Amino acid sequence: MNTYNLLDILSDKNVLCVEDEAIILCNIMESLELFFGKVVGVKDGREALEEALGNIYDVLMLDVSIPHMDGLEVVKKIRQVNKKIPIIILSAHTEQEYLWRAVELKITRYLTKPYDKNTLIKALEDVALELVDHQPVISIMPECVYDYCRKTITLHQNTLHLSKSESRLLEYFLKRPNQTITYEQLFEYMWEFEQPSKEALKSIVKELRKKIHSDFIKNLYGVGYVCEIQL
Repeated sequence: MNTYNLLDILSDKNVLCVEDEAIILCNIMESLELFFGKVVGVKDGREALEEALGNIYDVLMLDVSIPHMDGLEVVKKIRQVNKKIPIIILSAHTEQEYLWRAVELKITRYLTKPYDKNTLIKALEDVALELVDHQPVISIMPECVYDYCRKTITLHQNTLHLSKSESRLLEYFLKRPNQTITYEQLFEYMWEFEQPSKEALKSIVKELRKKIHSDFIKNLYGVGYVCEIQL
């Protein structure tokens, strides 16, 4: 595992950060921007819940003591619709009640304030591993592997680097092998509020097919795609 920089897994991922103190939120966001592709910050529980449920995020980071709805209550509601998203909780609380609530909600890490840089790095490494099911490198077909850290495809001993869009799309497919994935799902995940043409999506798929295999991603006429893979 030491040969990998696990934090590179986060380079094309989106994170939502929730903290009610403006200066602390700004500092946390600046730290997260070193590792994530996109960082969004909000200041209260109600806004956090709306943002988390209304948009696509790969990771959540929440303070417990925030206005309108505490962080663990926000997580409880999010867990009703998303069981797997990695979540880091920040808190000045060390009471057993808060710790047990966090455990029950399947929190990736519970960081007690004040925390240092190394503690945050370790939490982010745990998040990164959780995002890839603890497999930084995965075989996607004979003699073809994908490296989540380096964002590369190695096919027949030839290594090719993927763009941010290509790696983000491929990782979405790898999380949903042999499942029908609609154009609408892909548009929402890849571009959120932007309205790209279907041709933009087809262009990324075309580049992935060139680097992996022409039959790796199948067209479903008028619907979307299916990624045929034996994991």
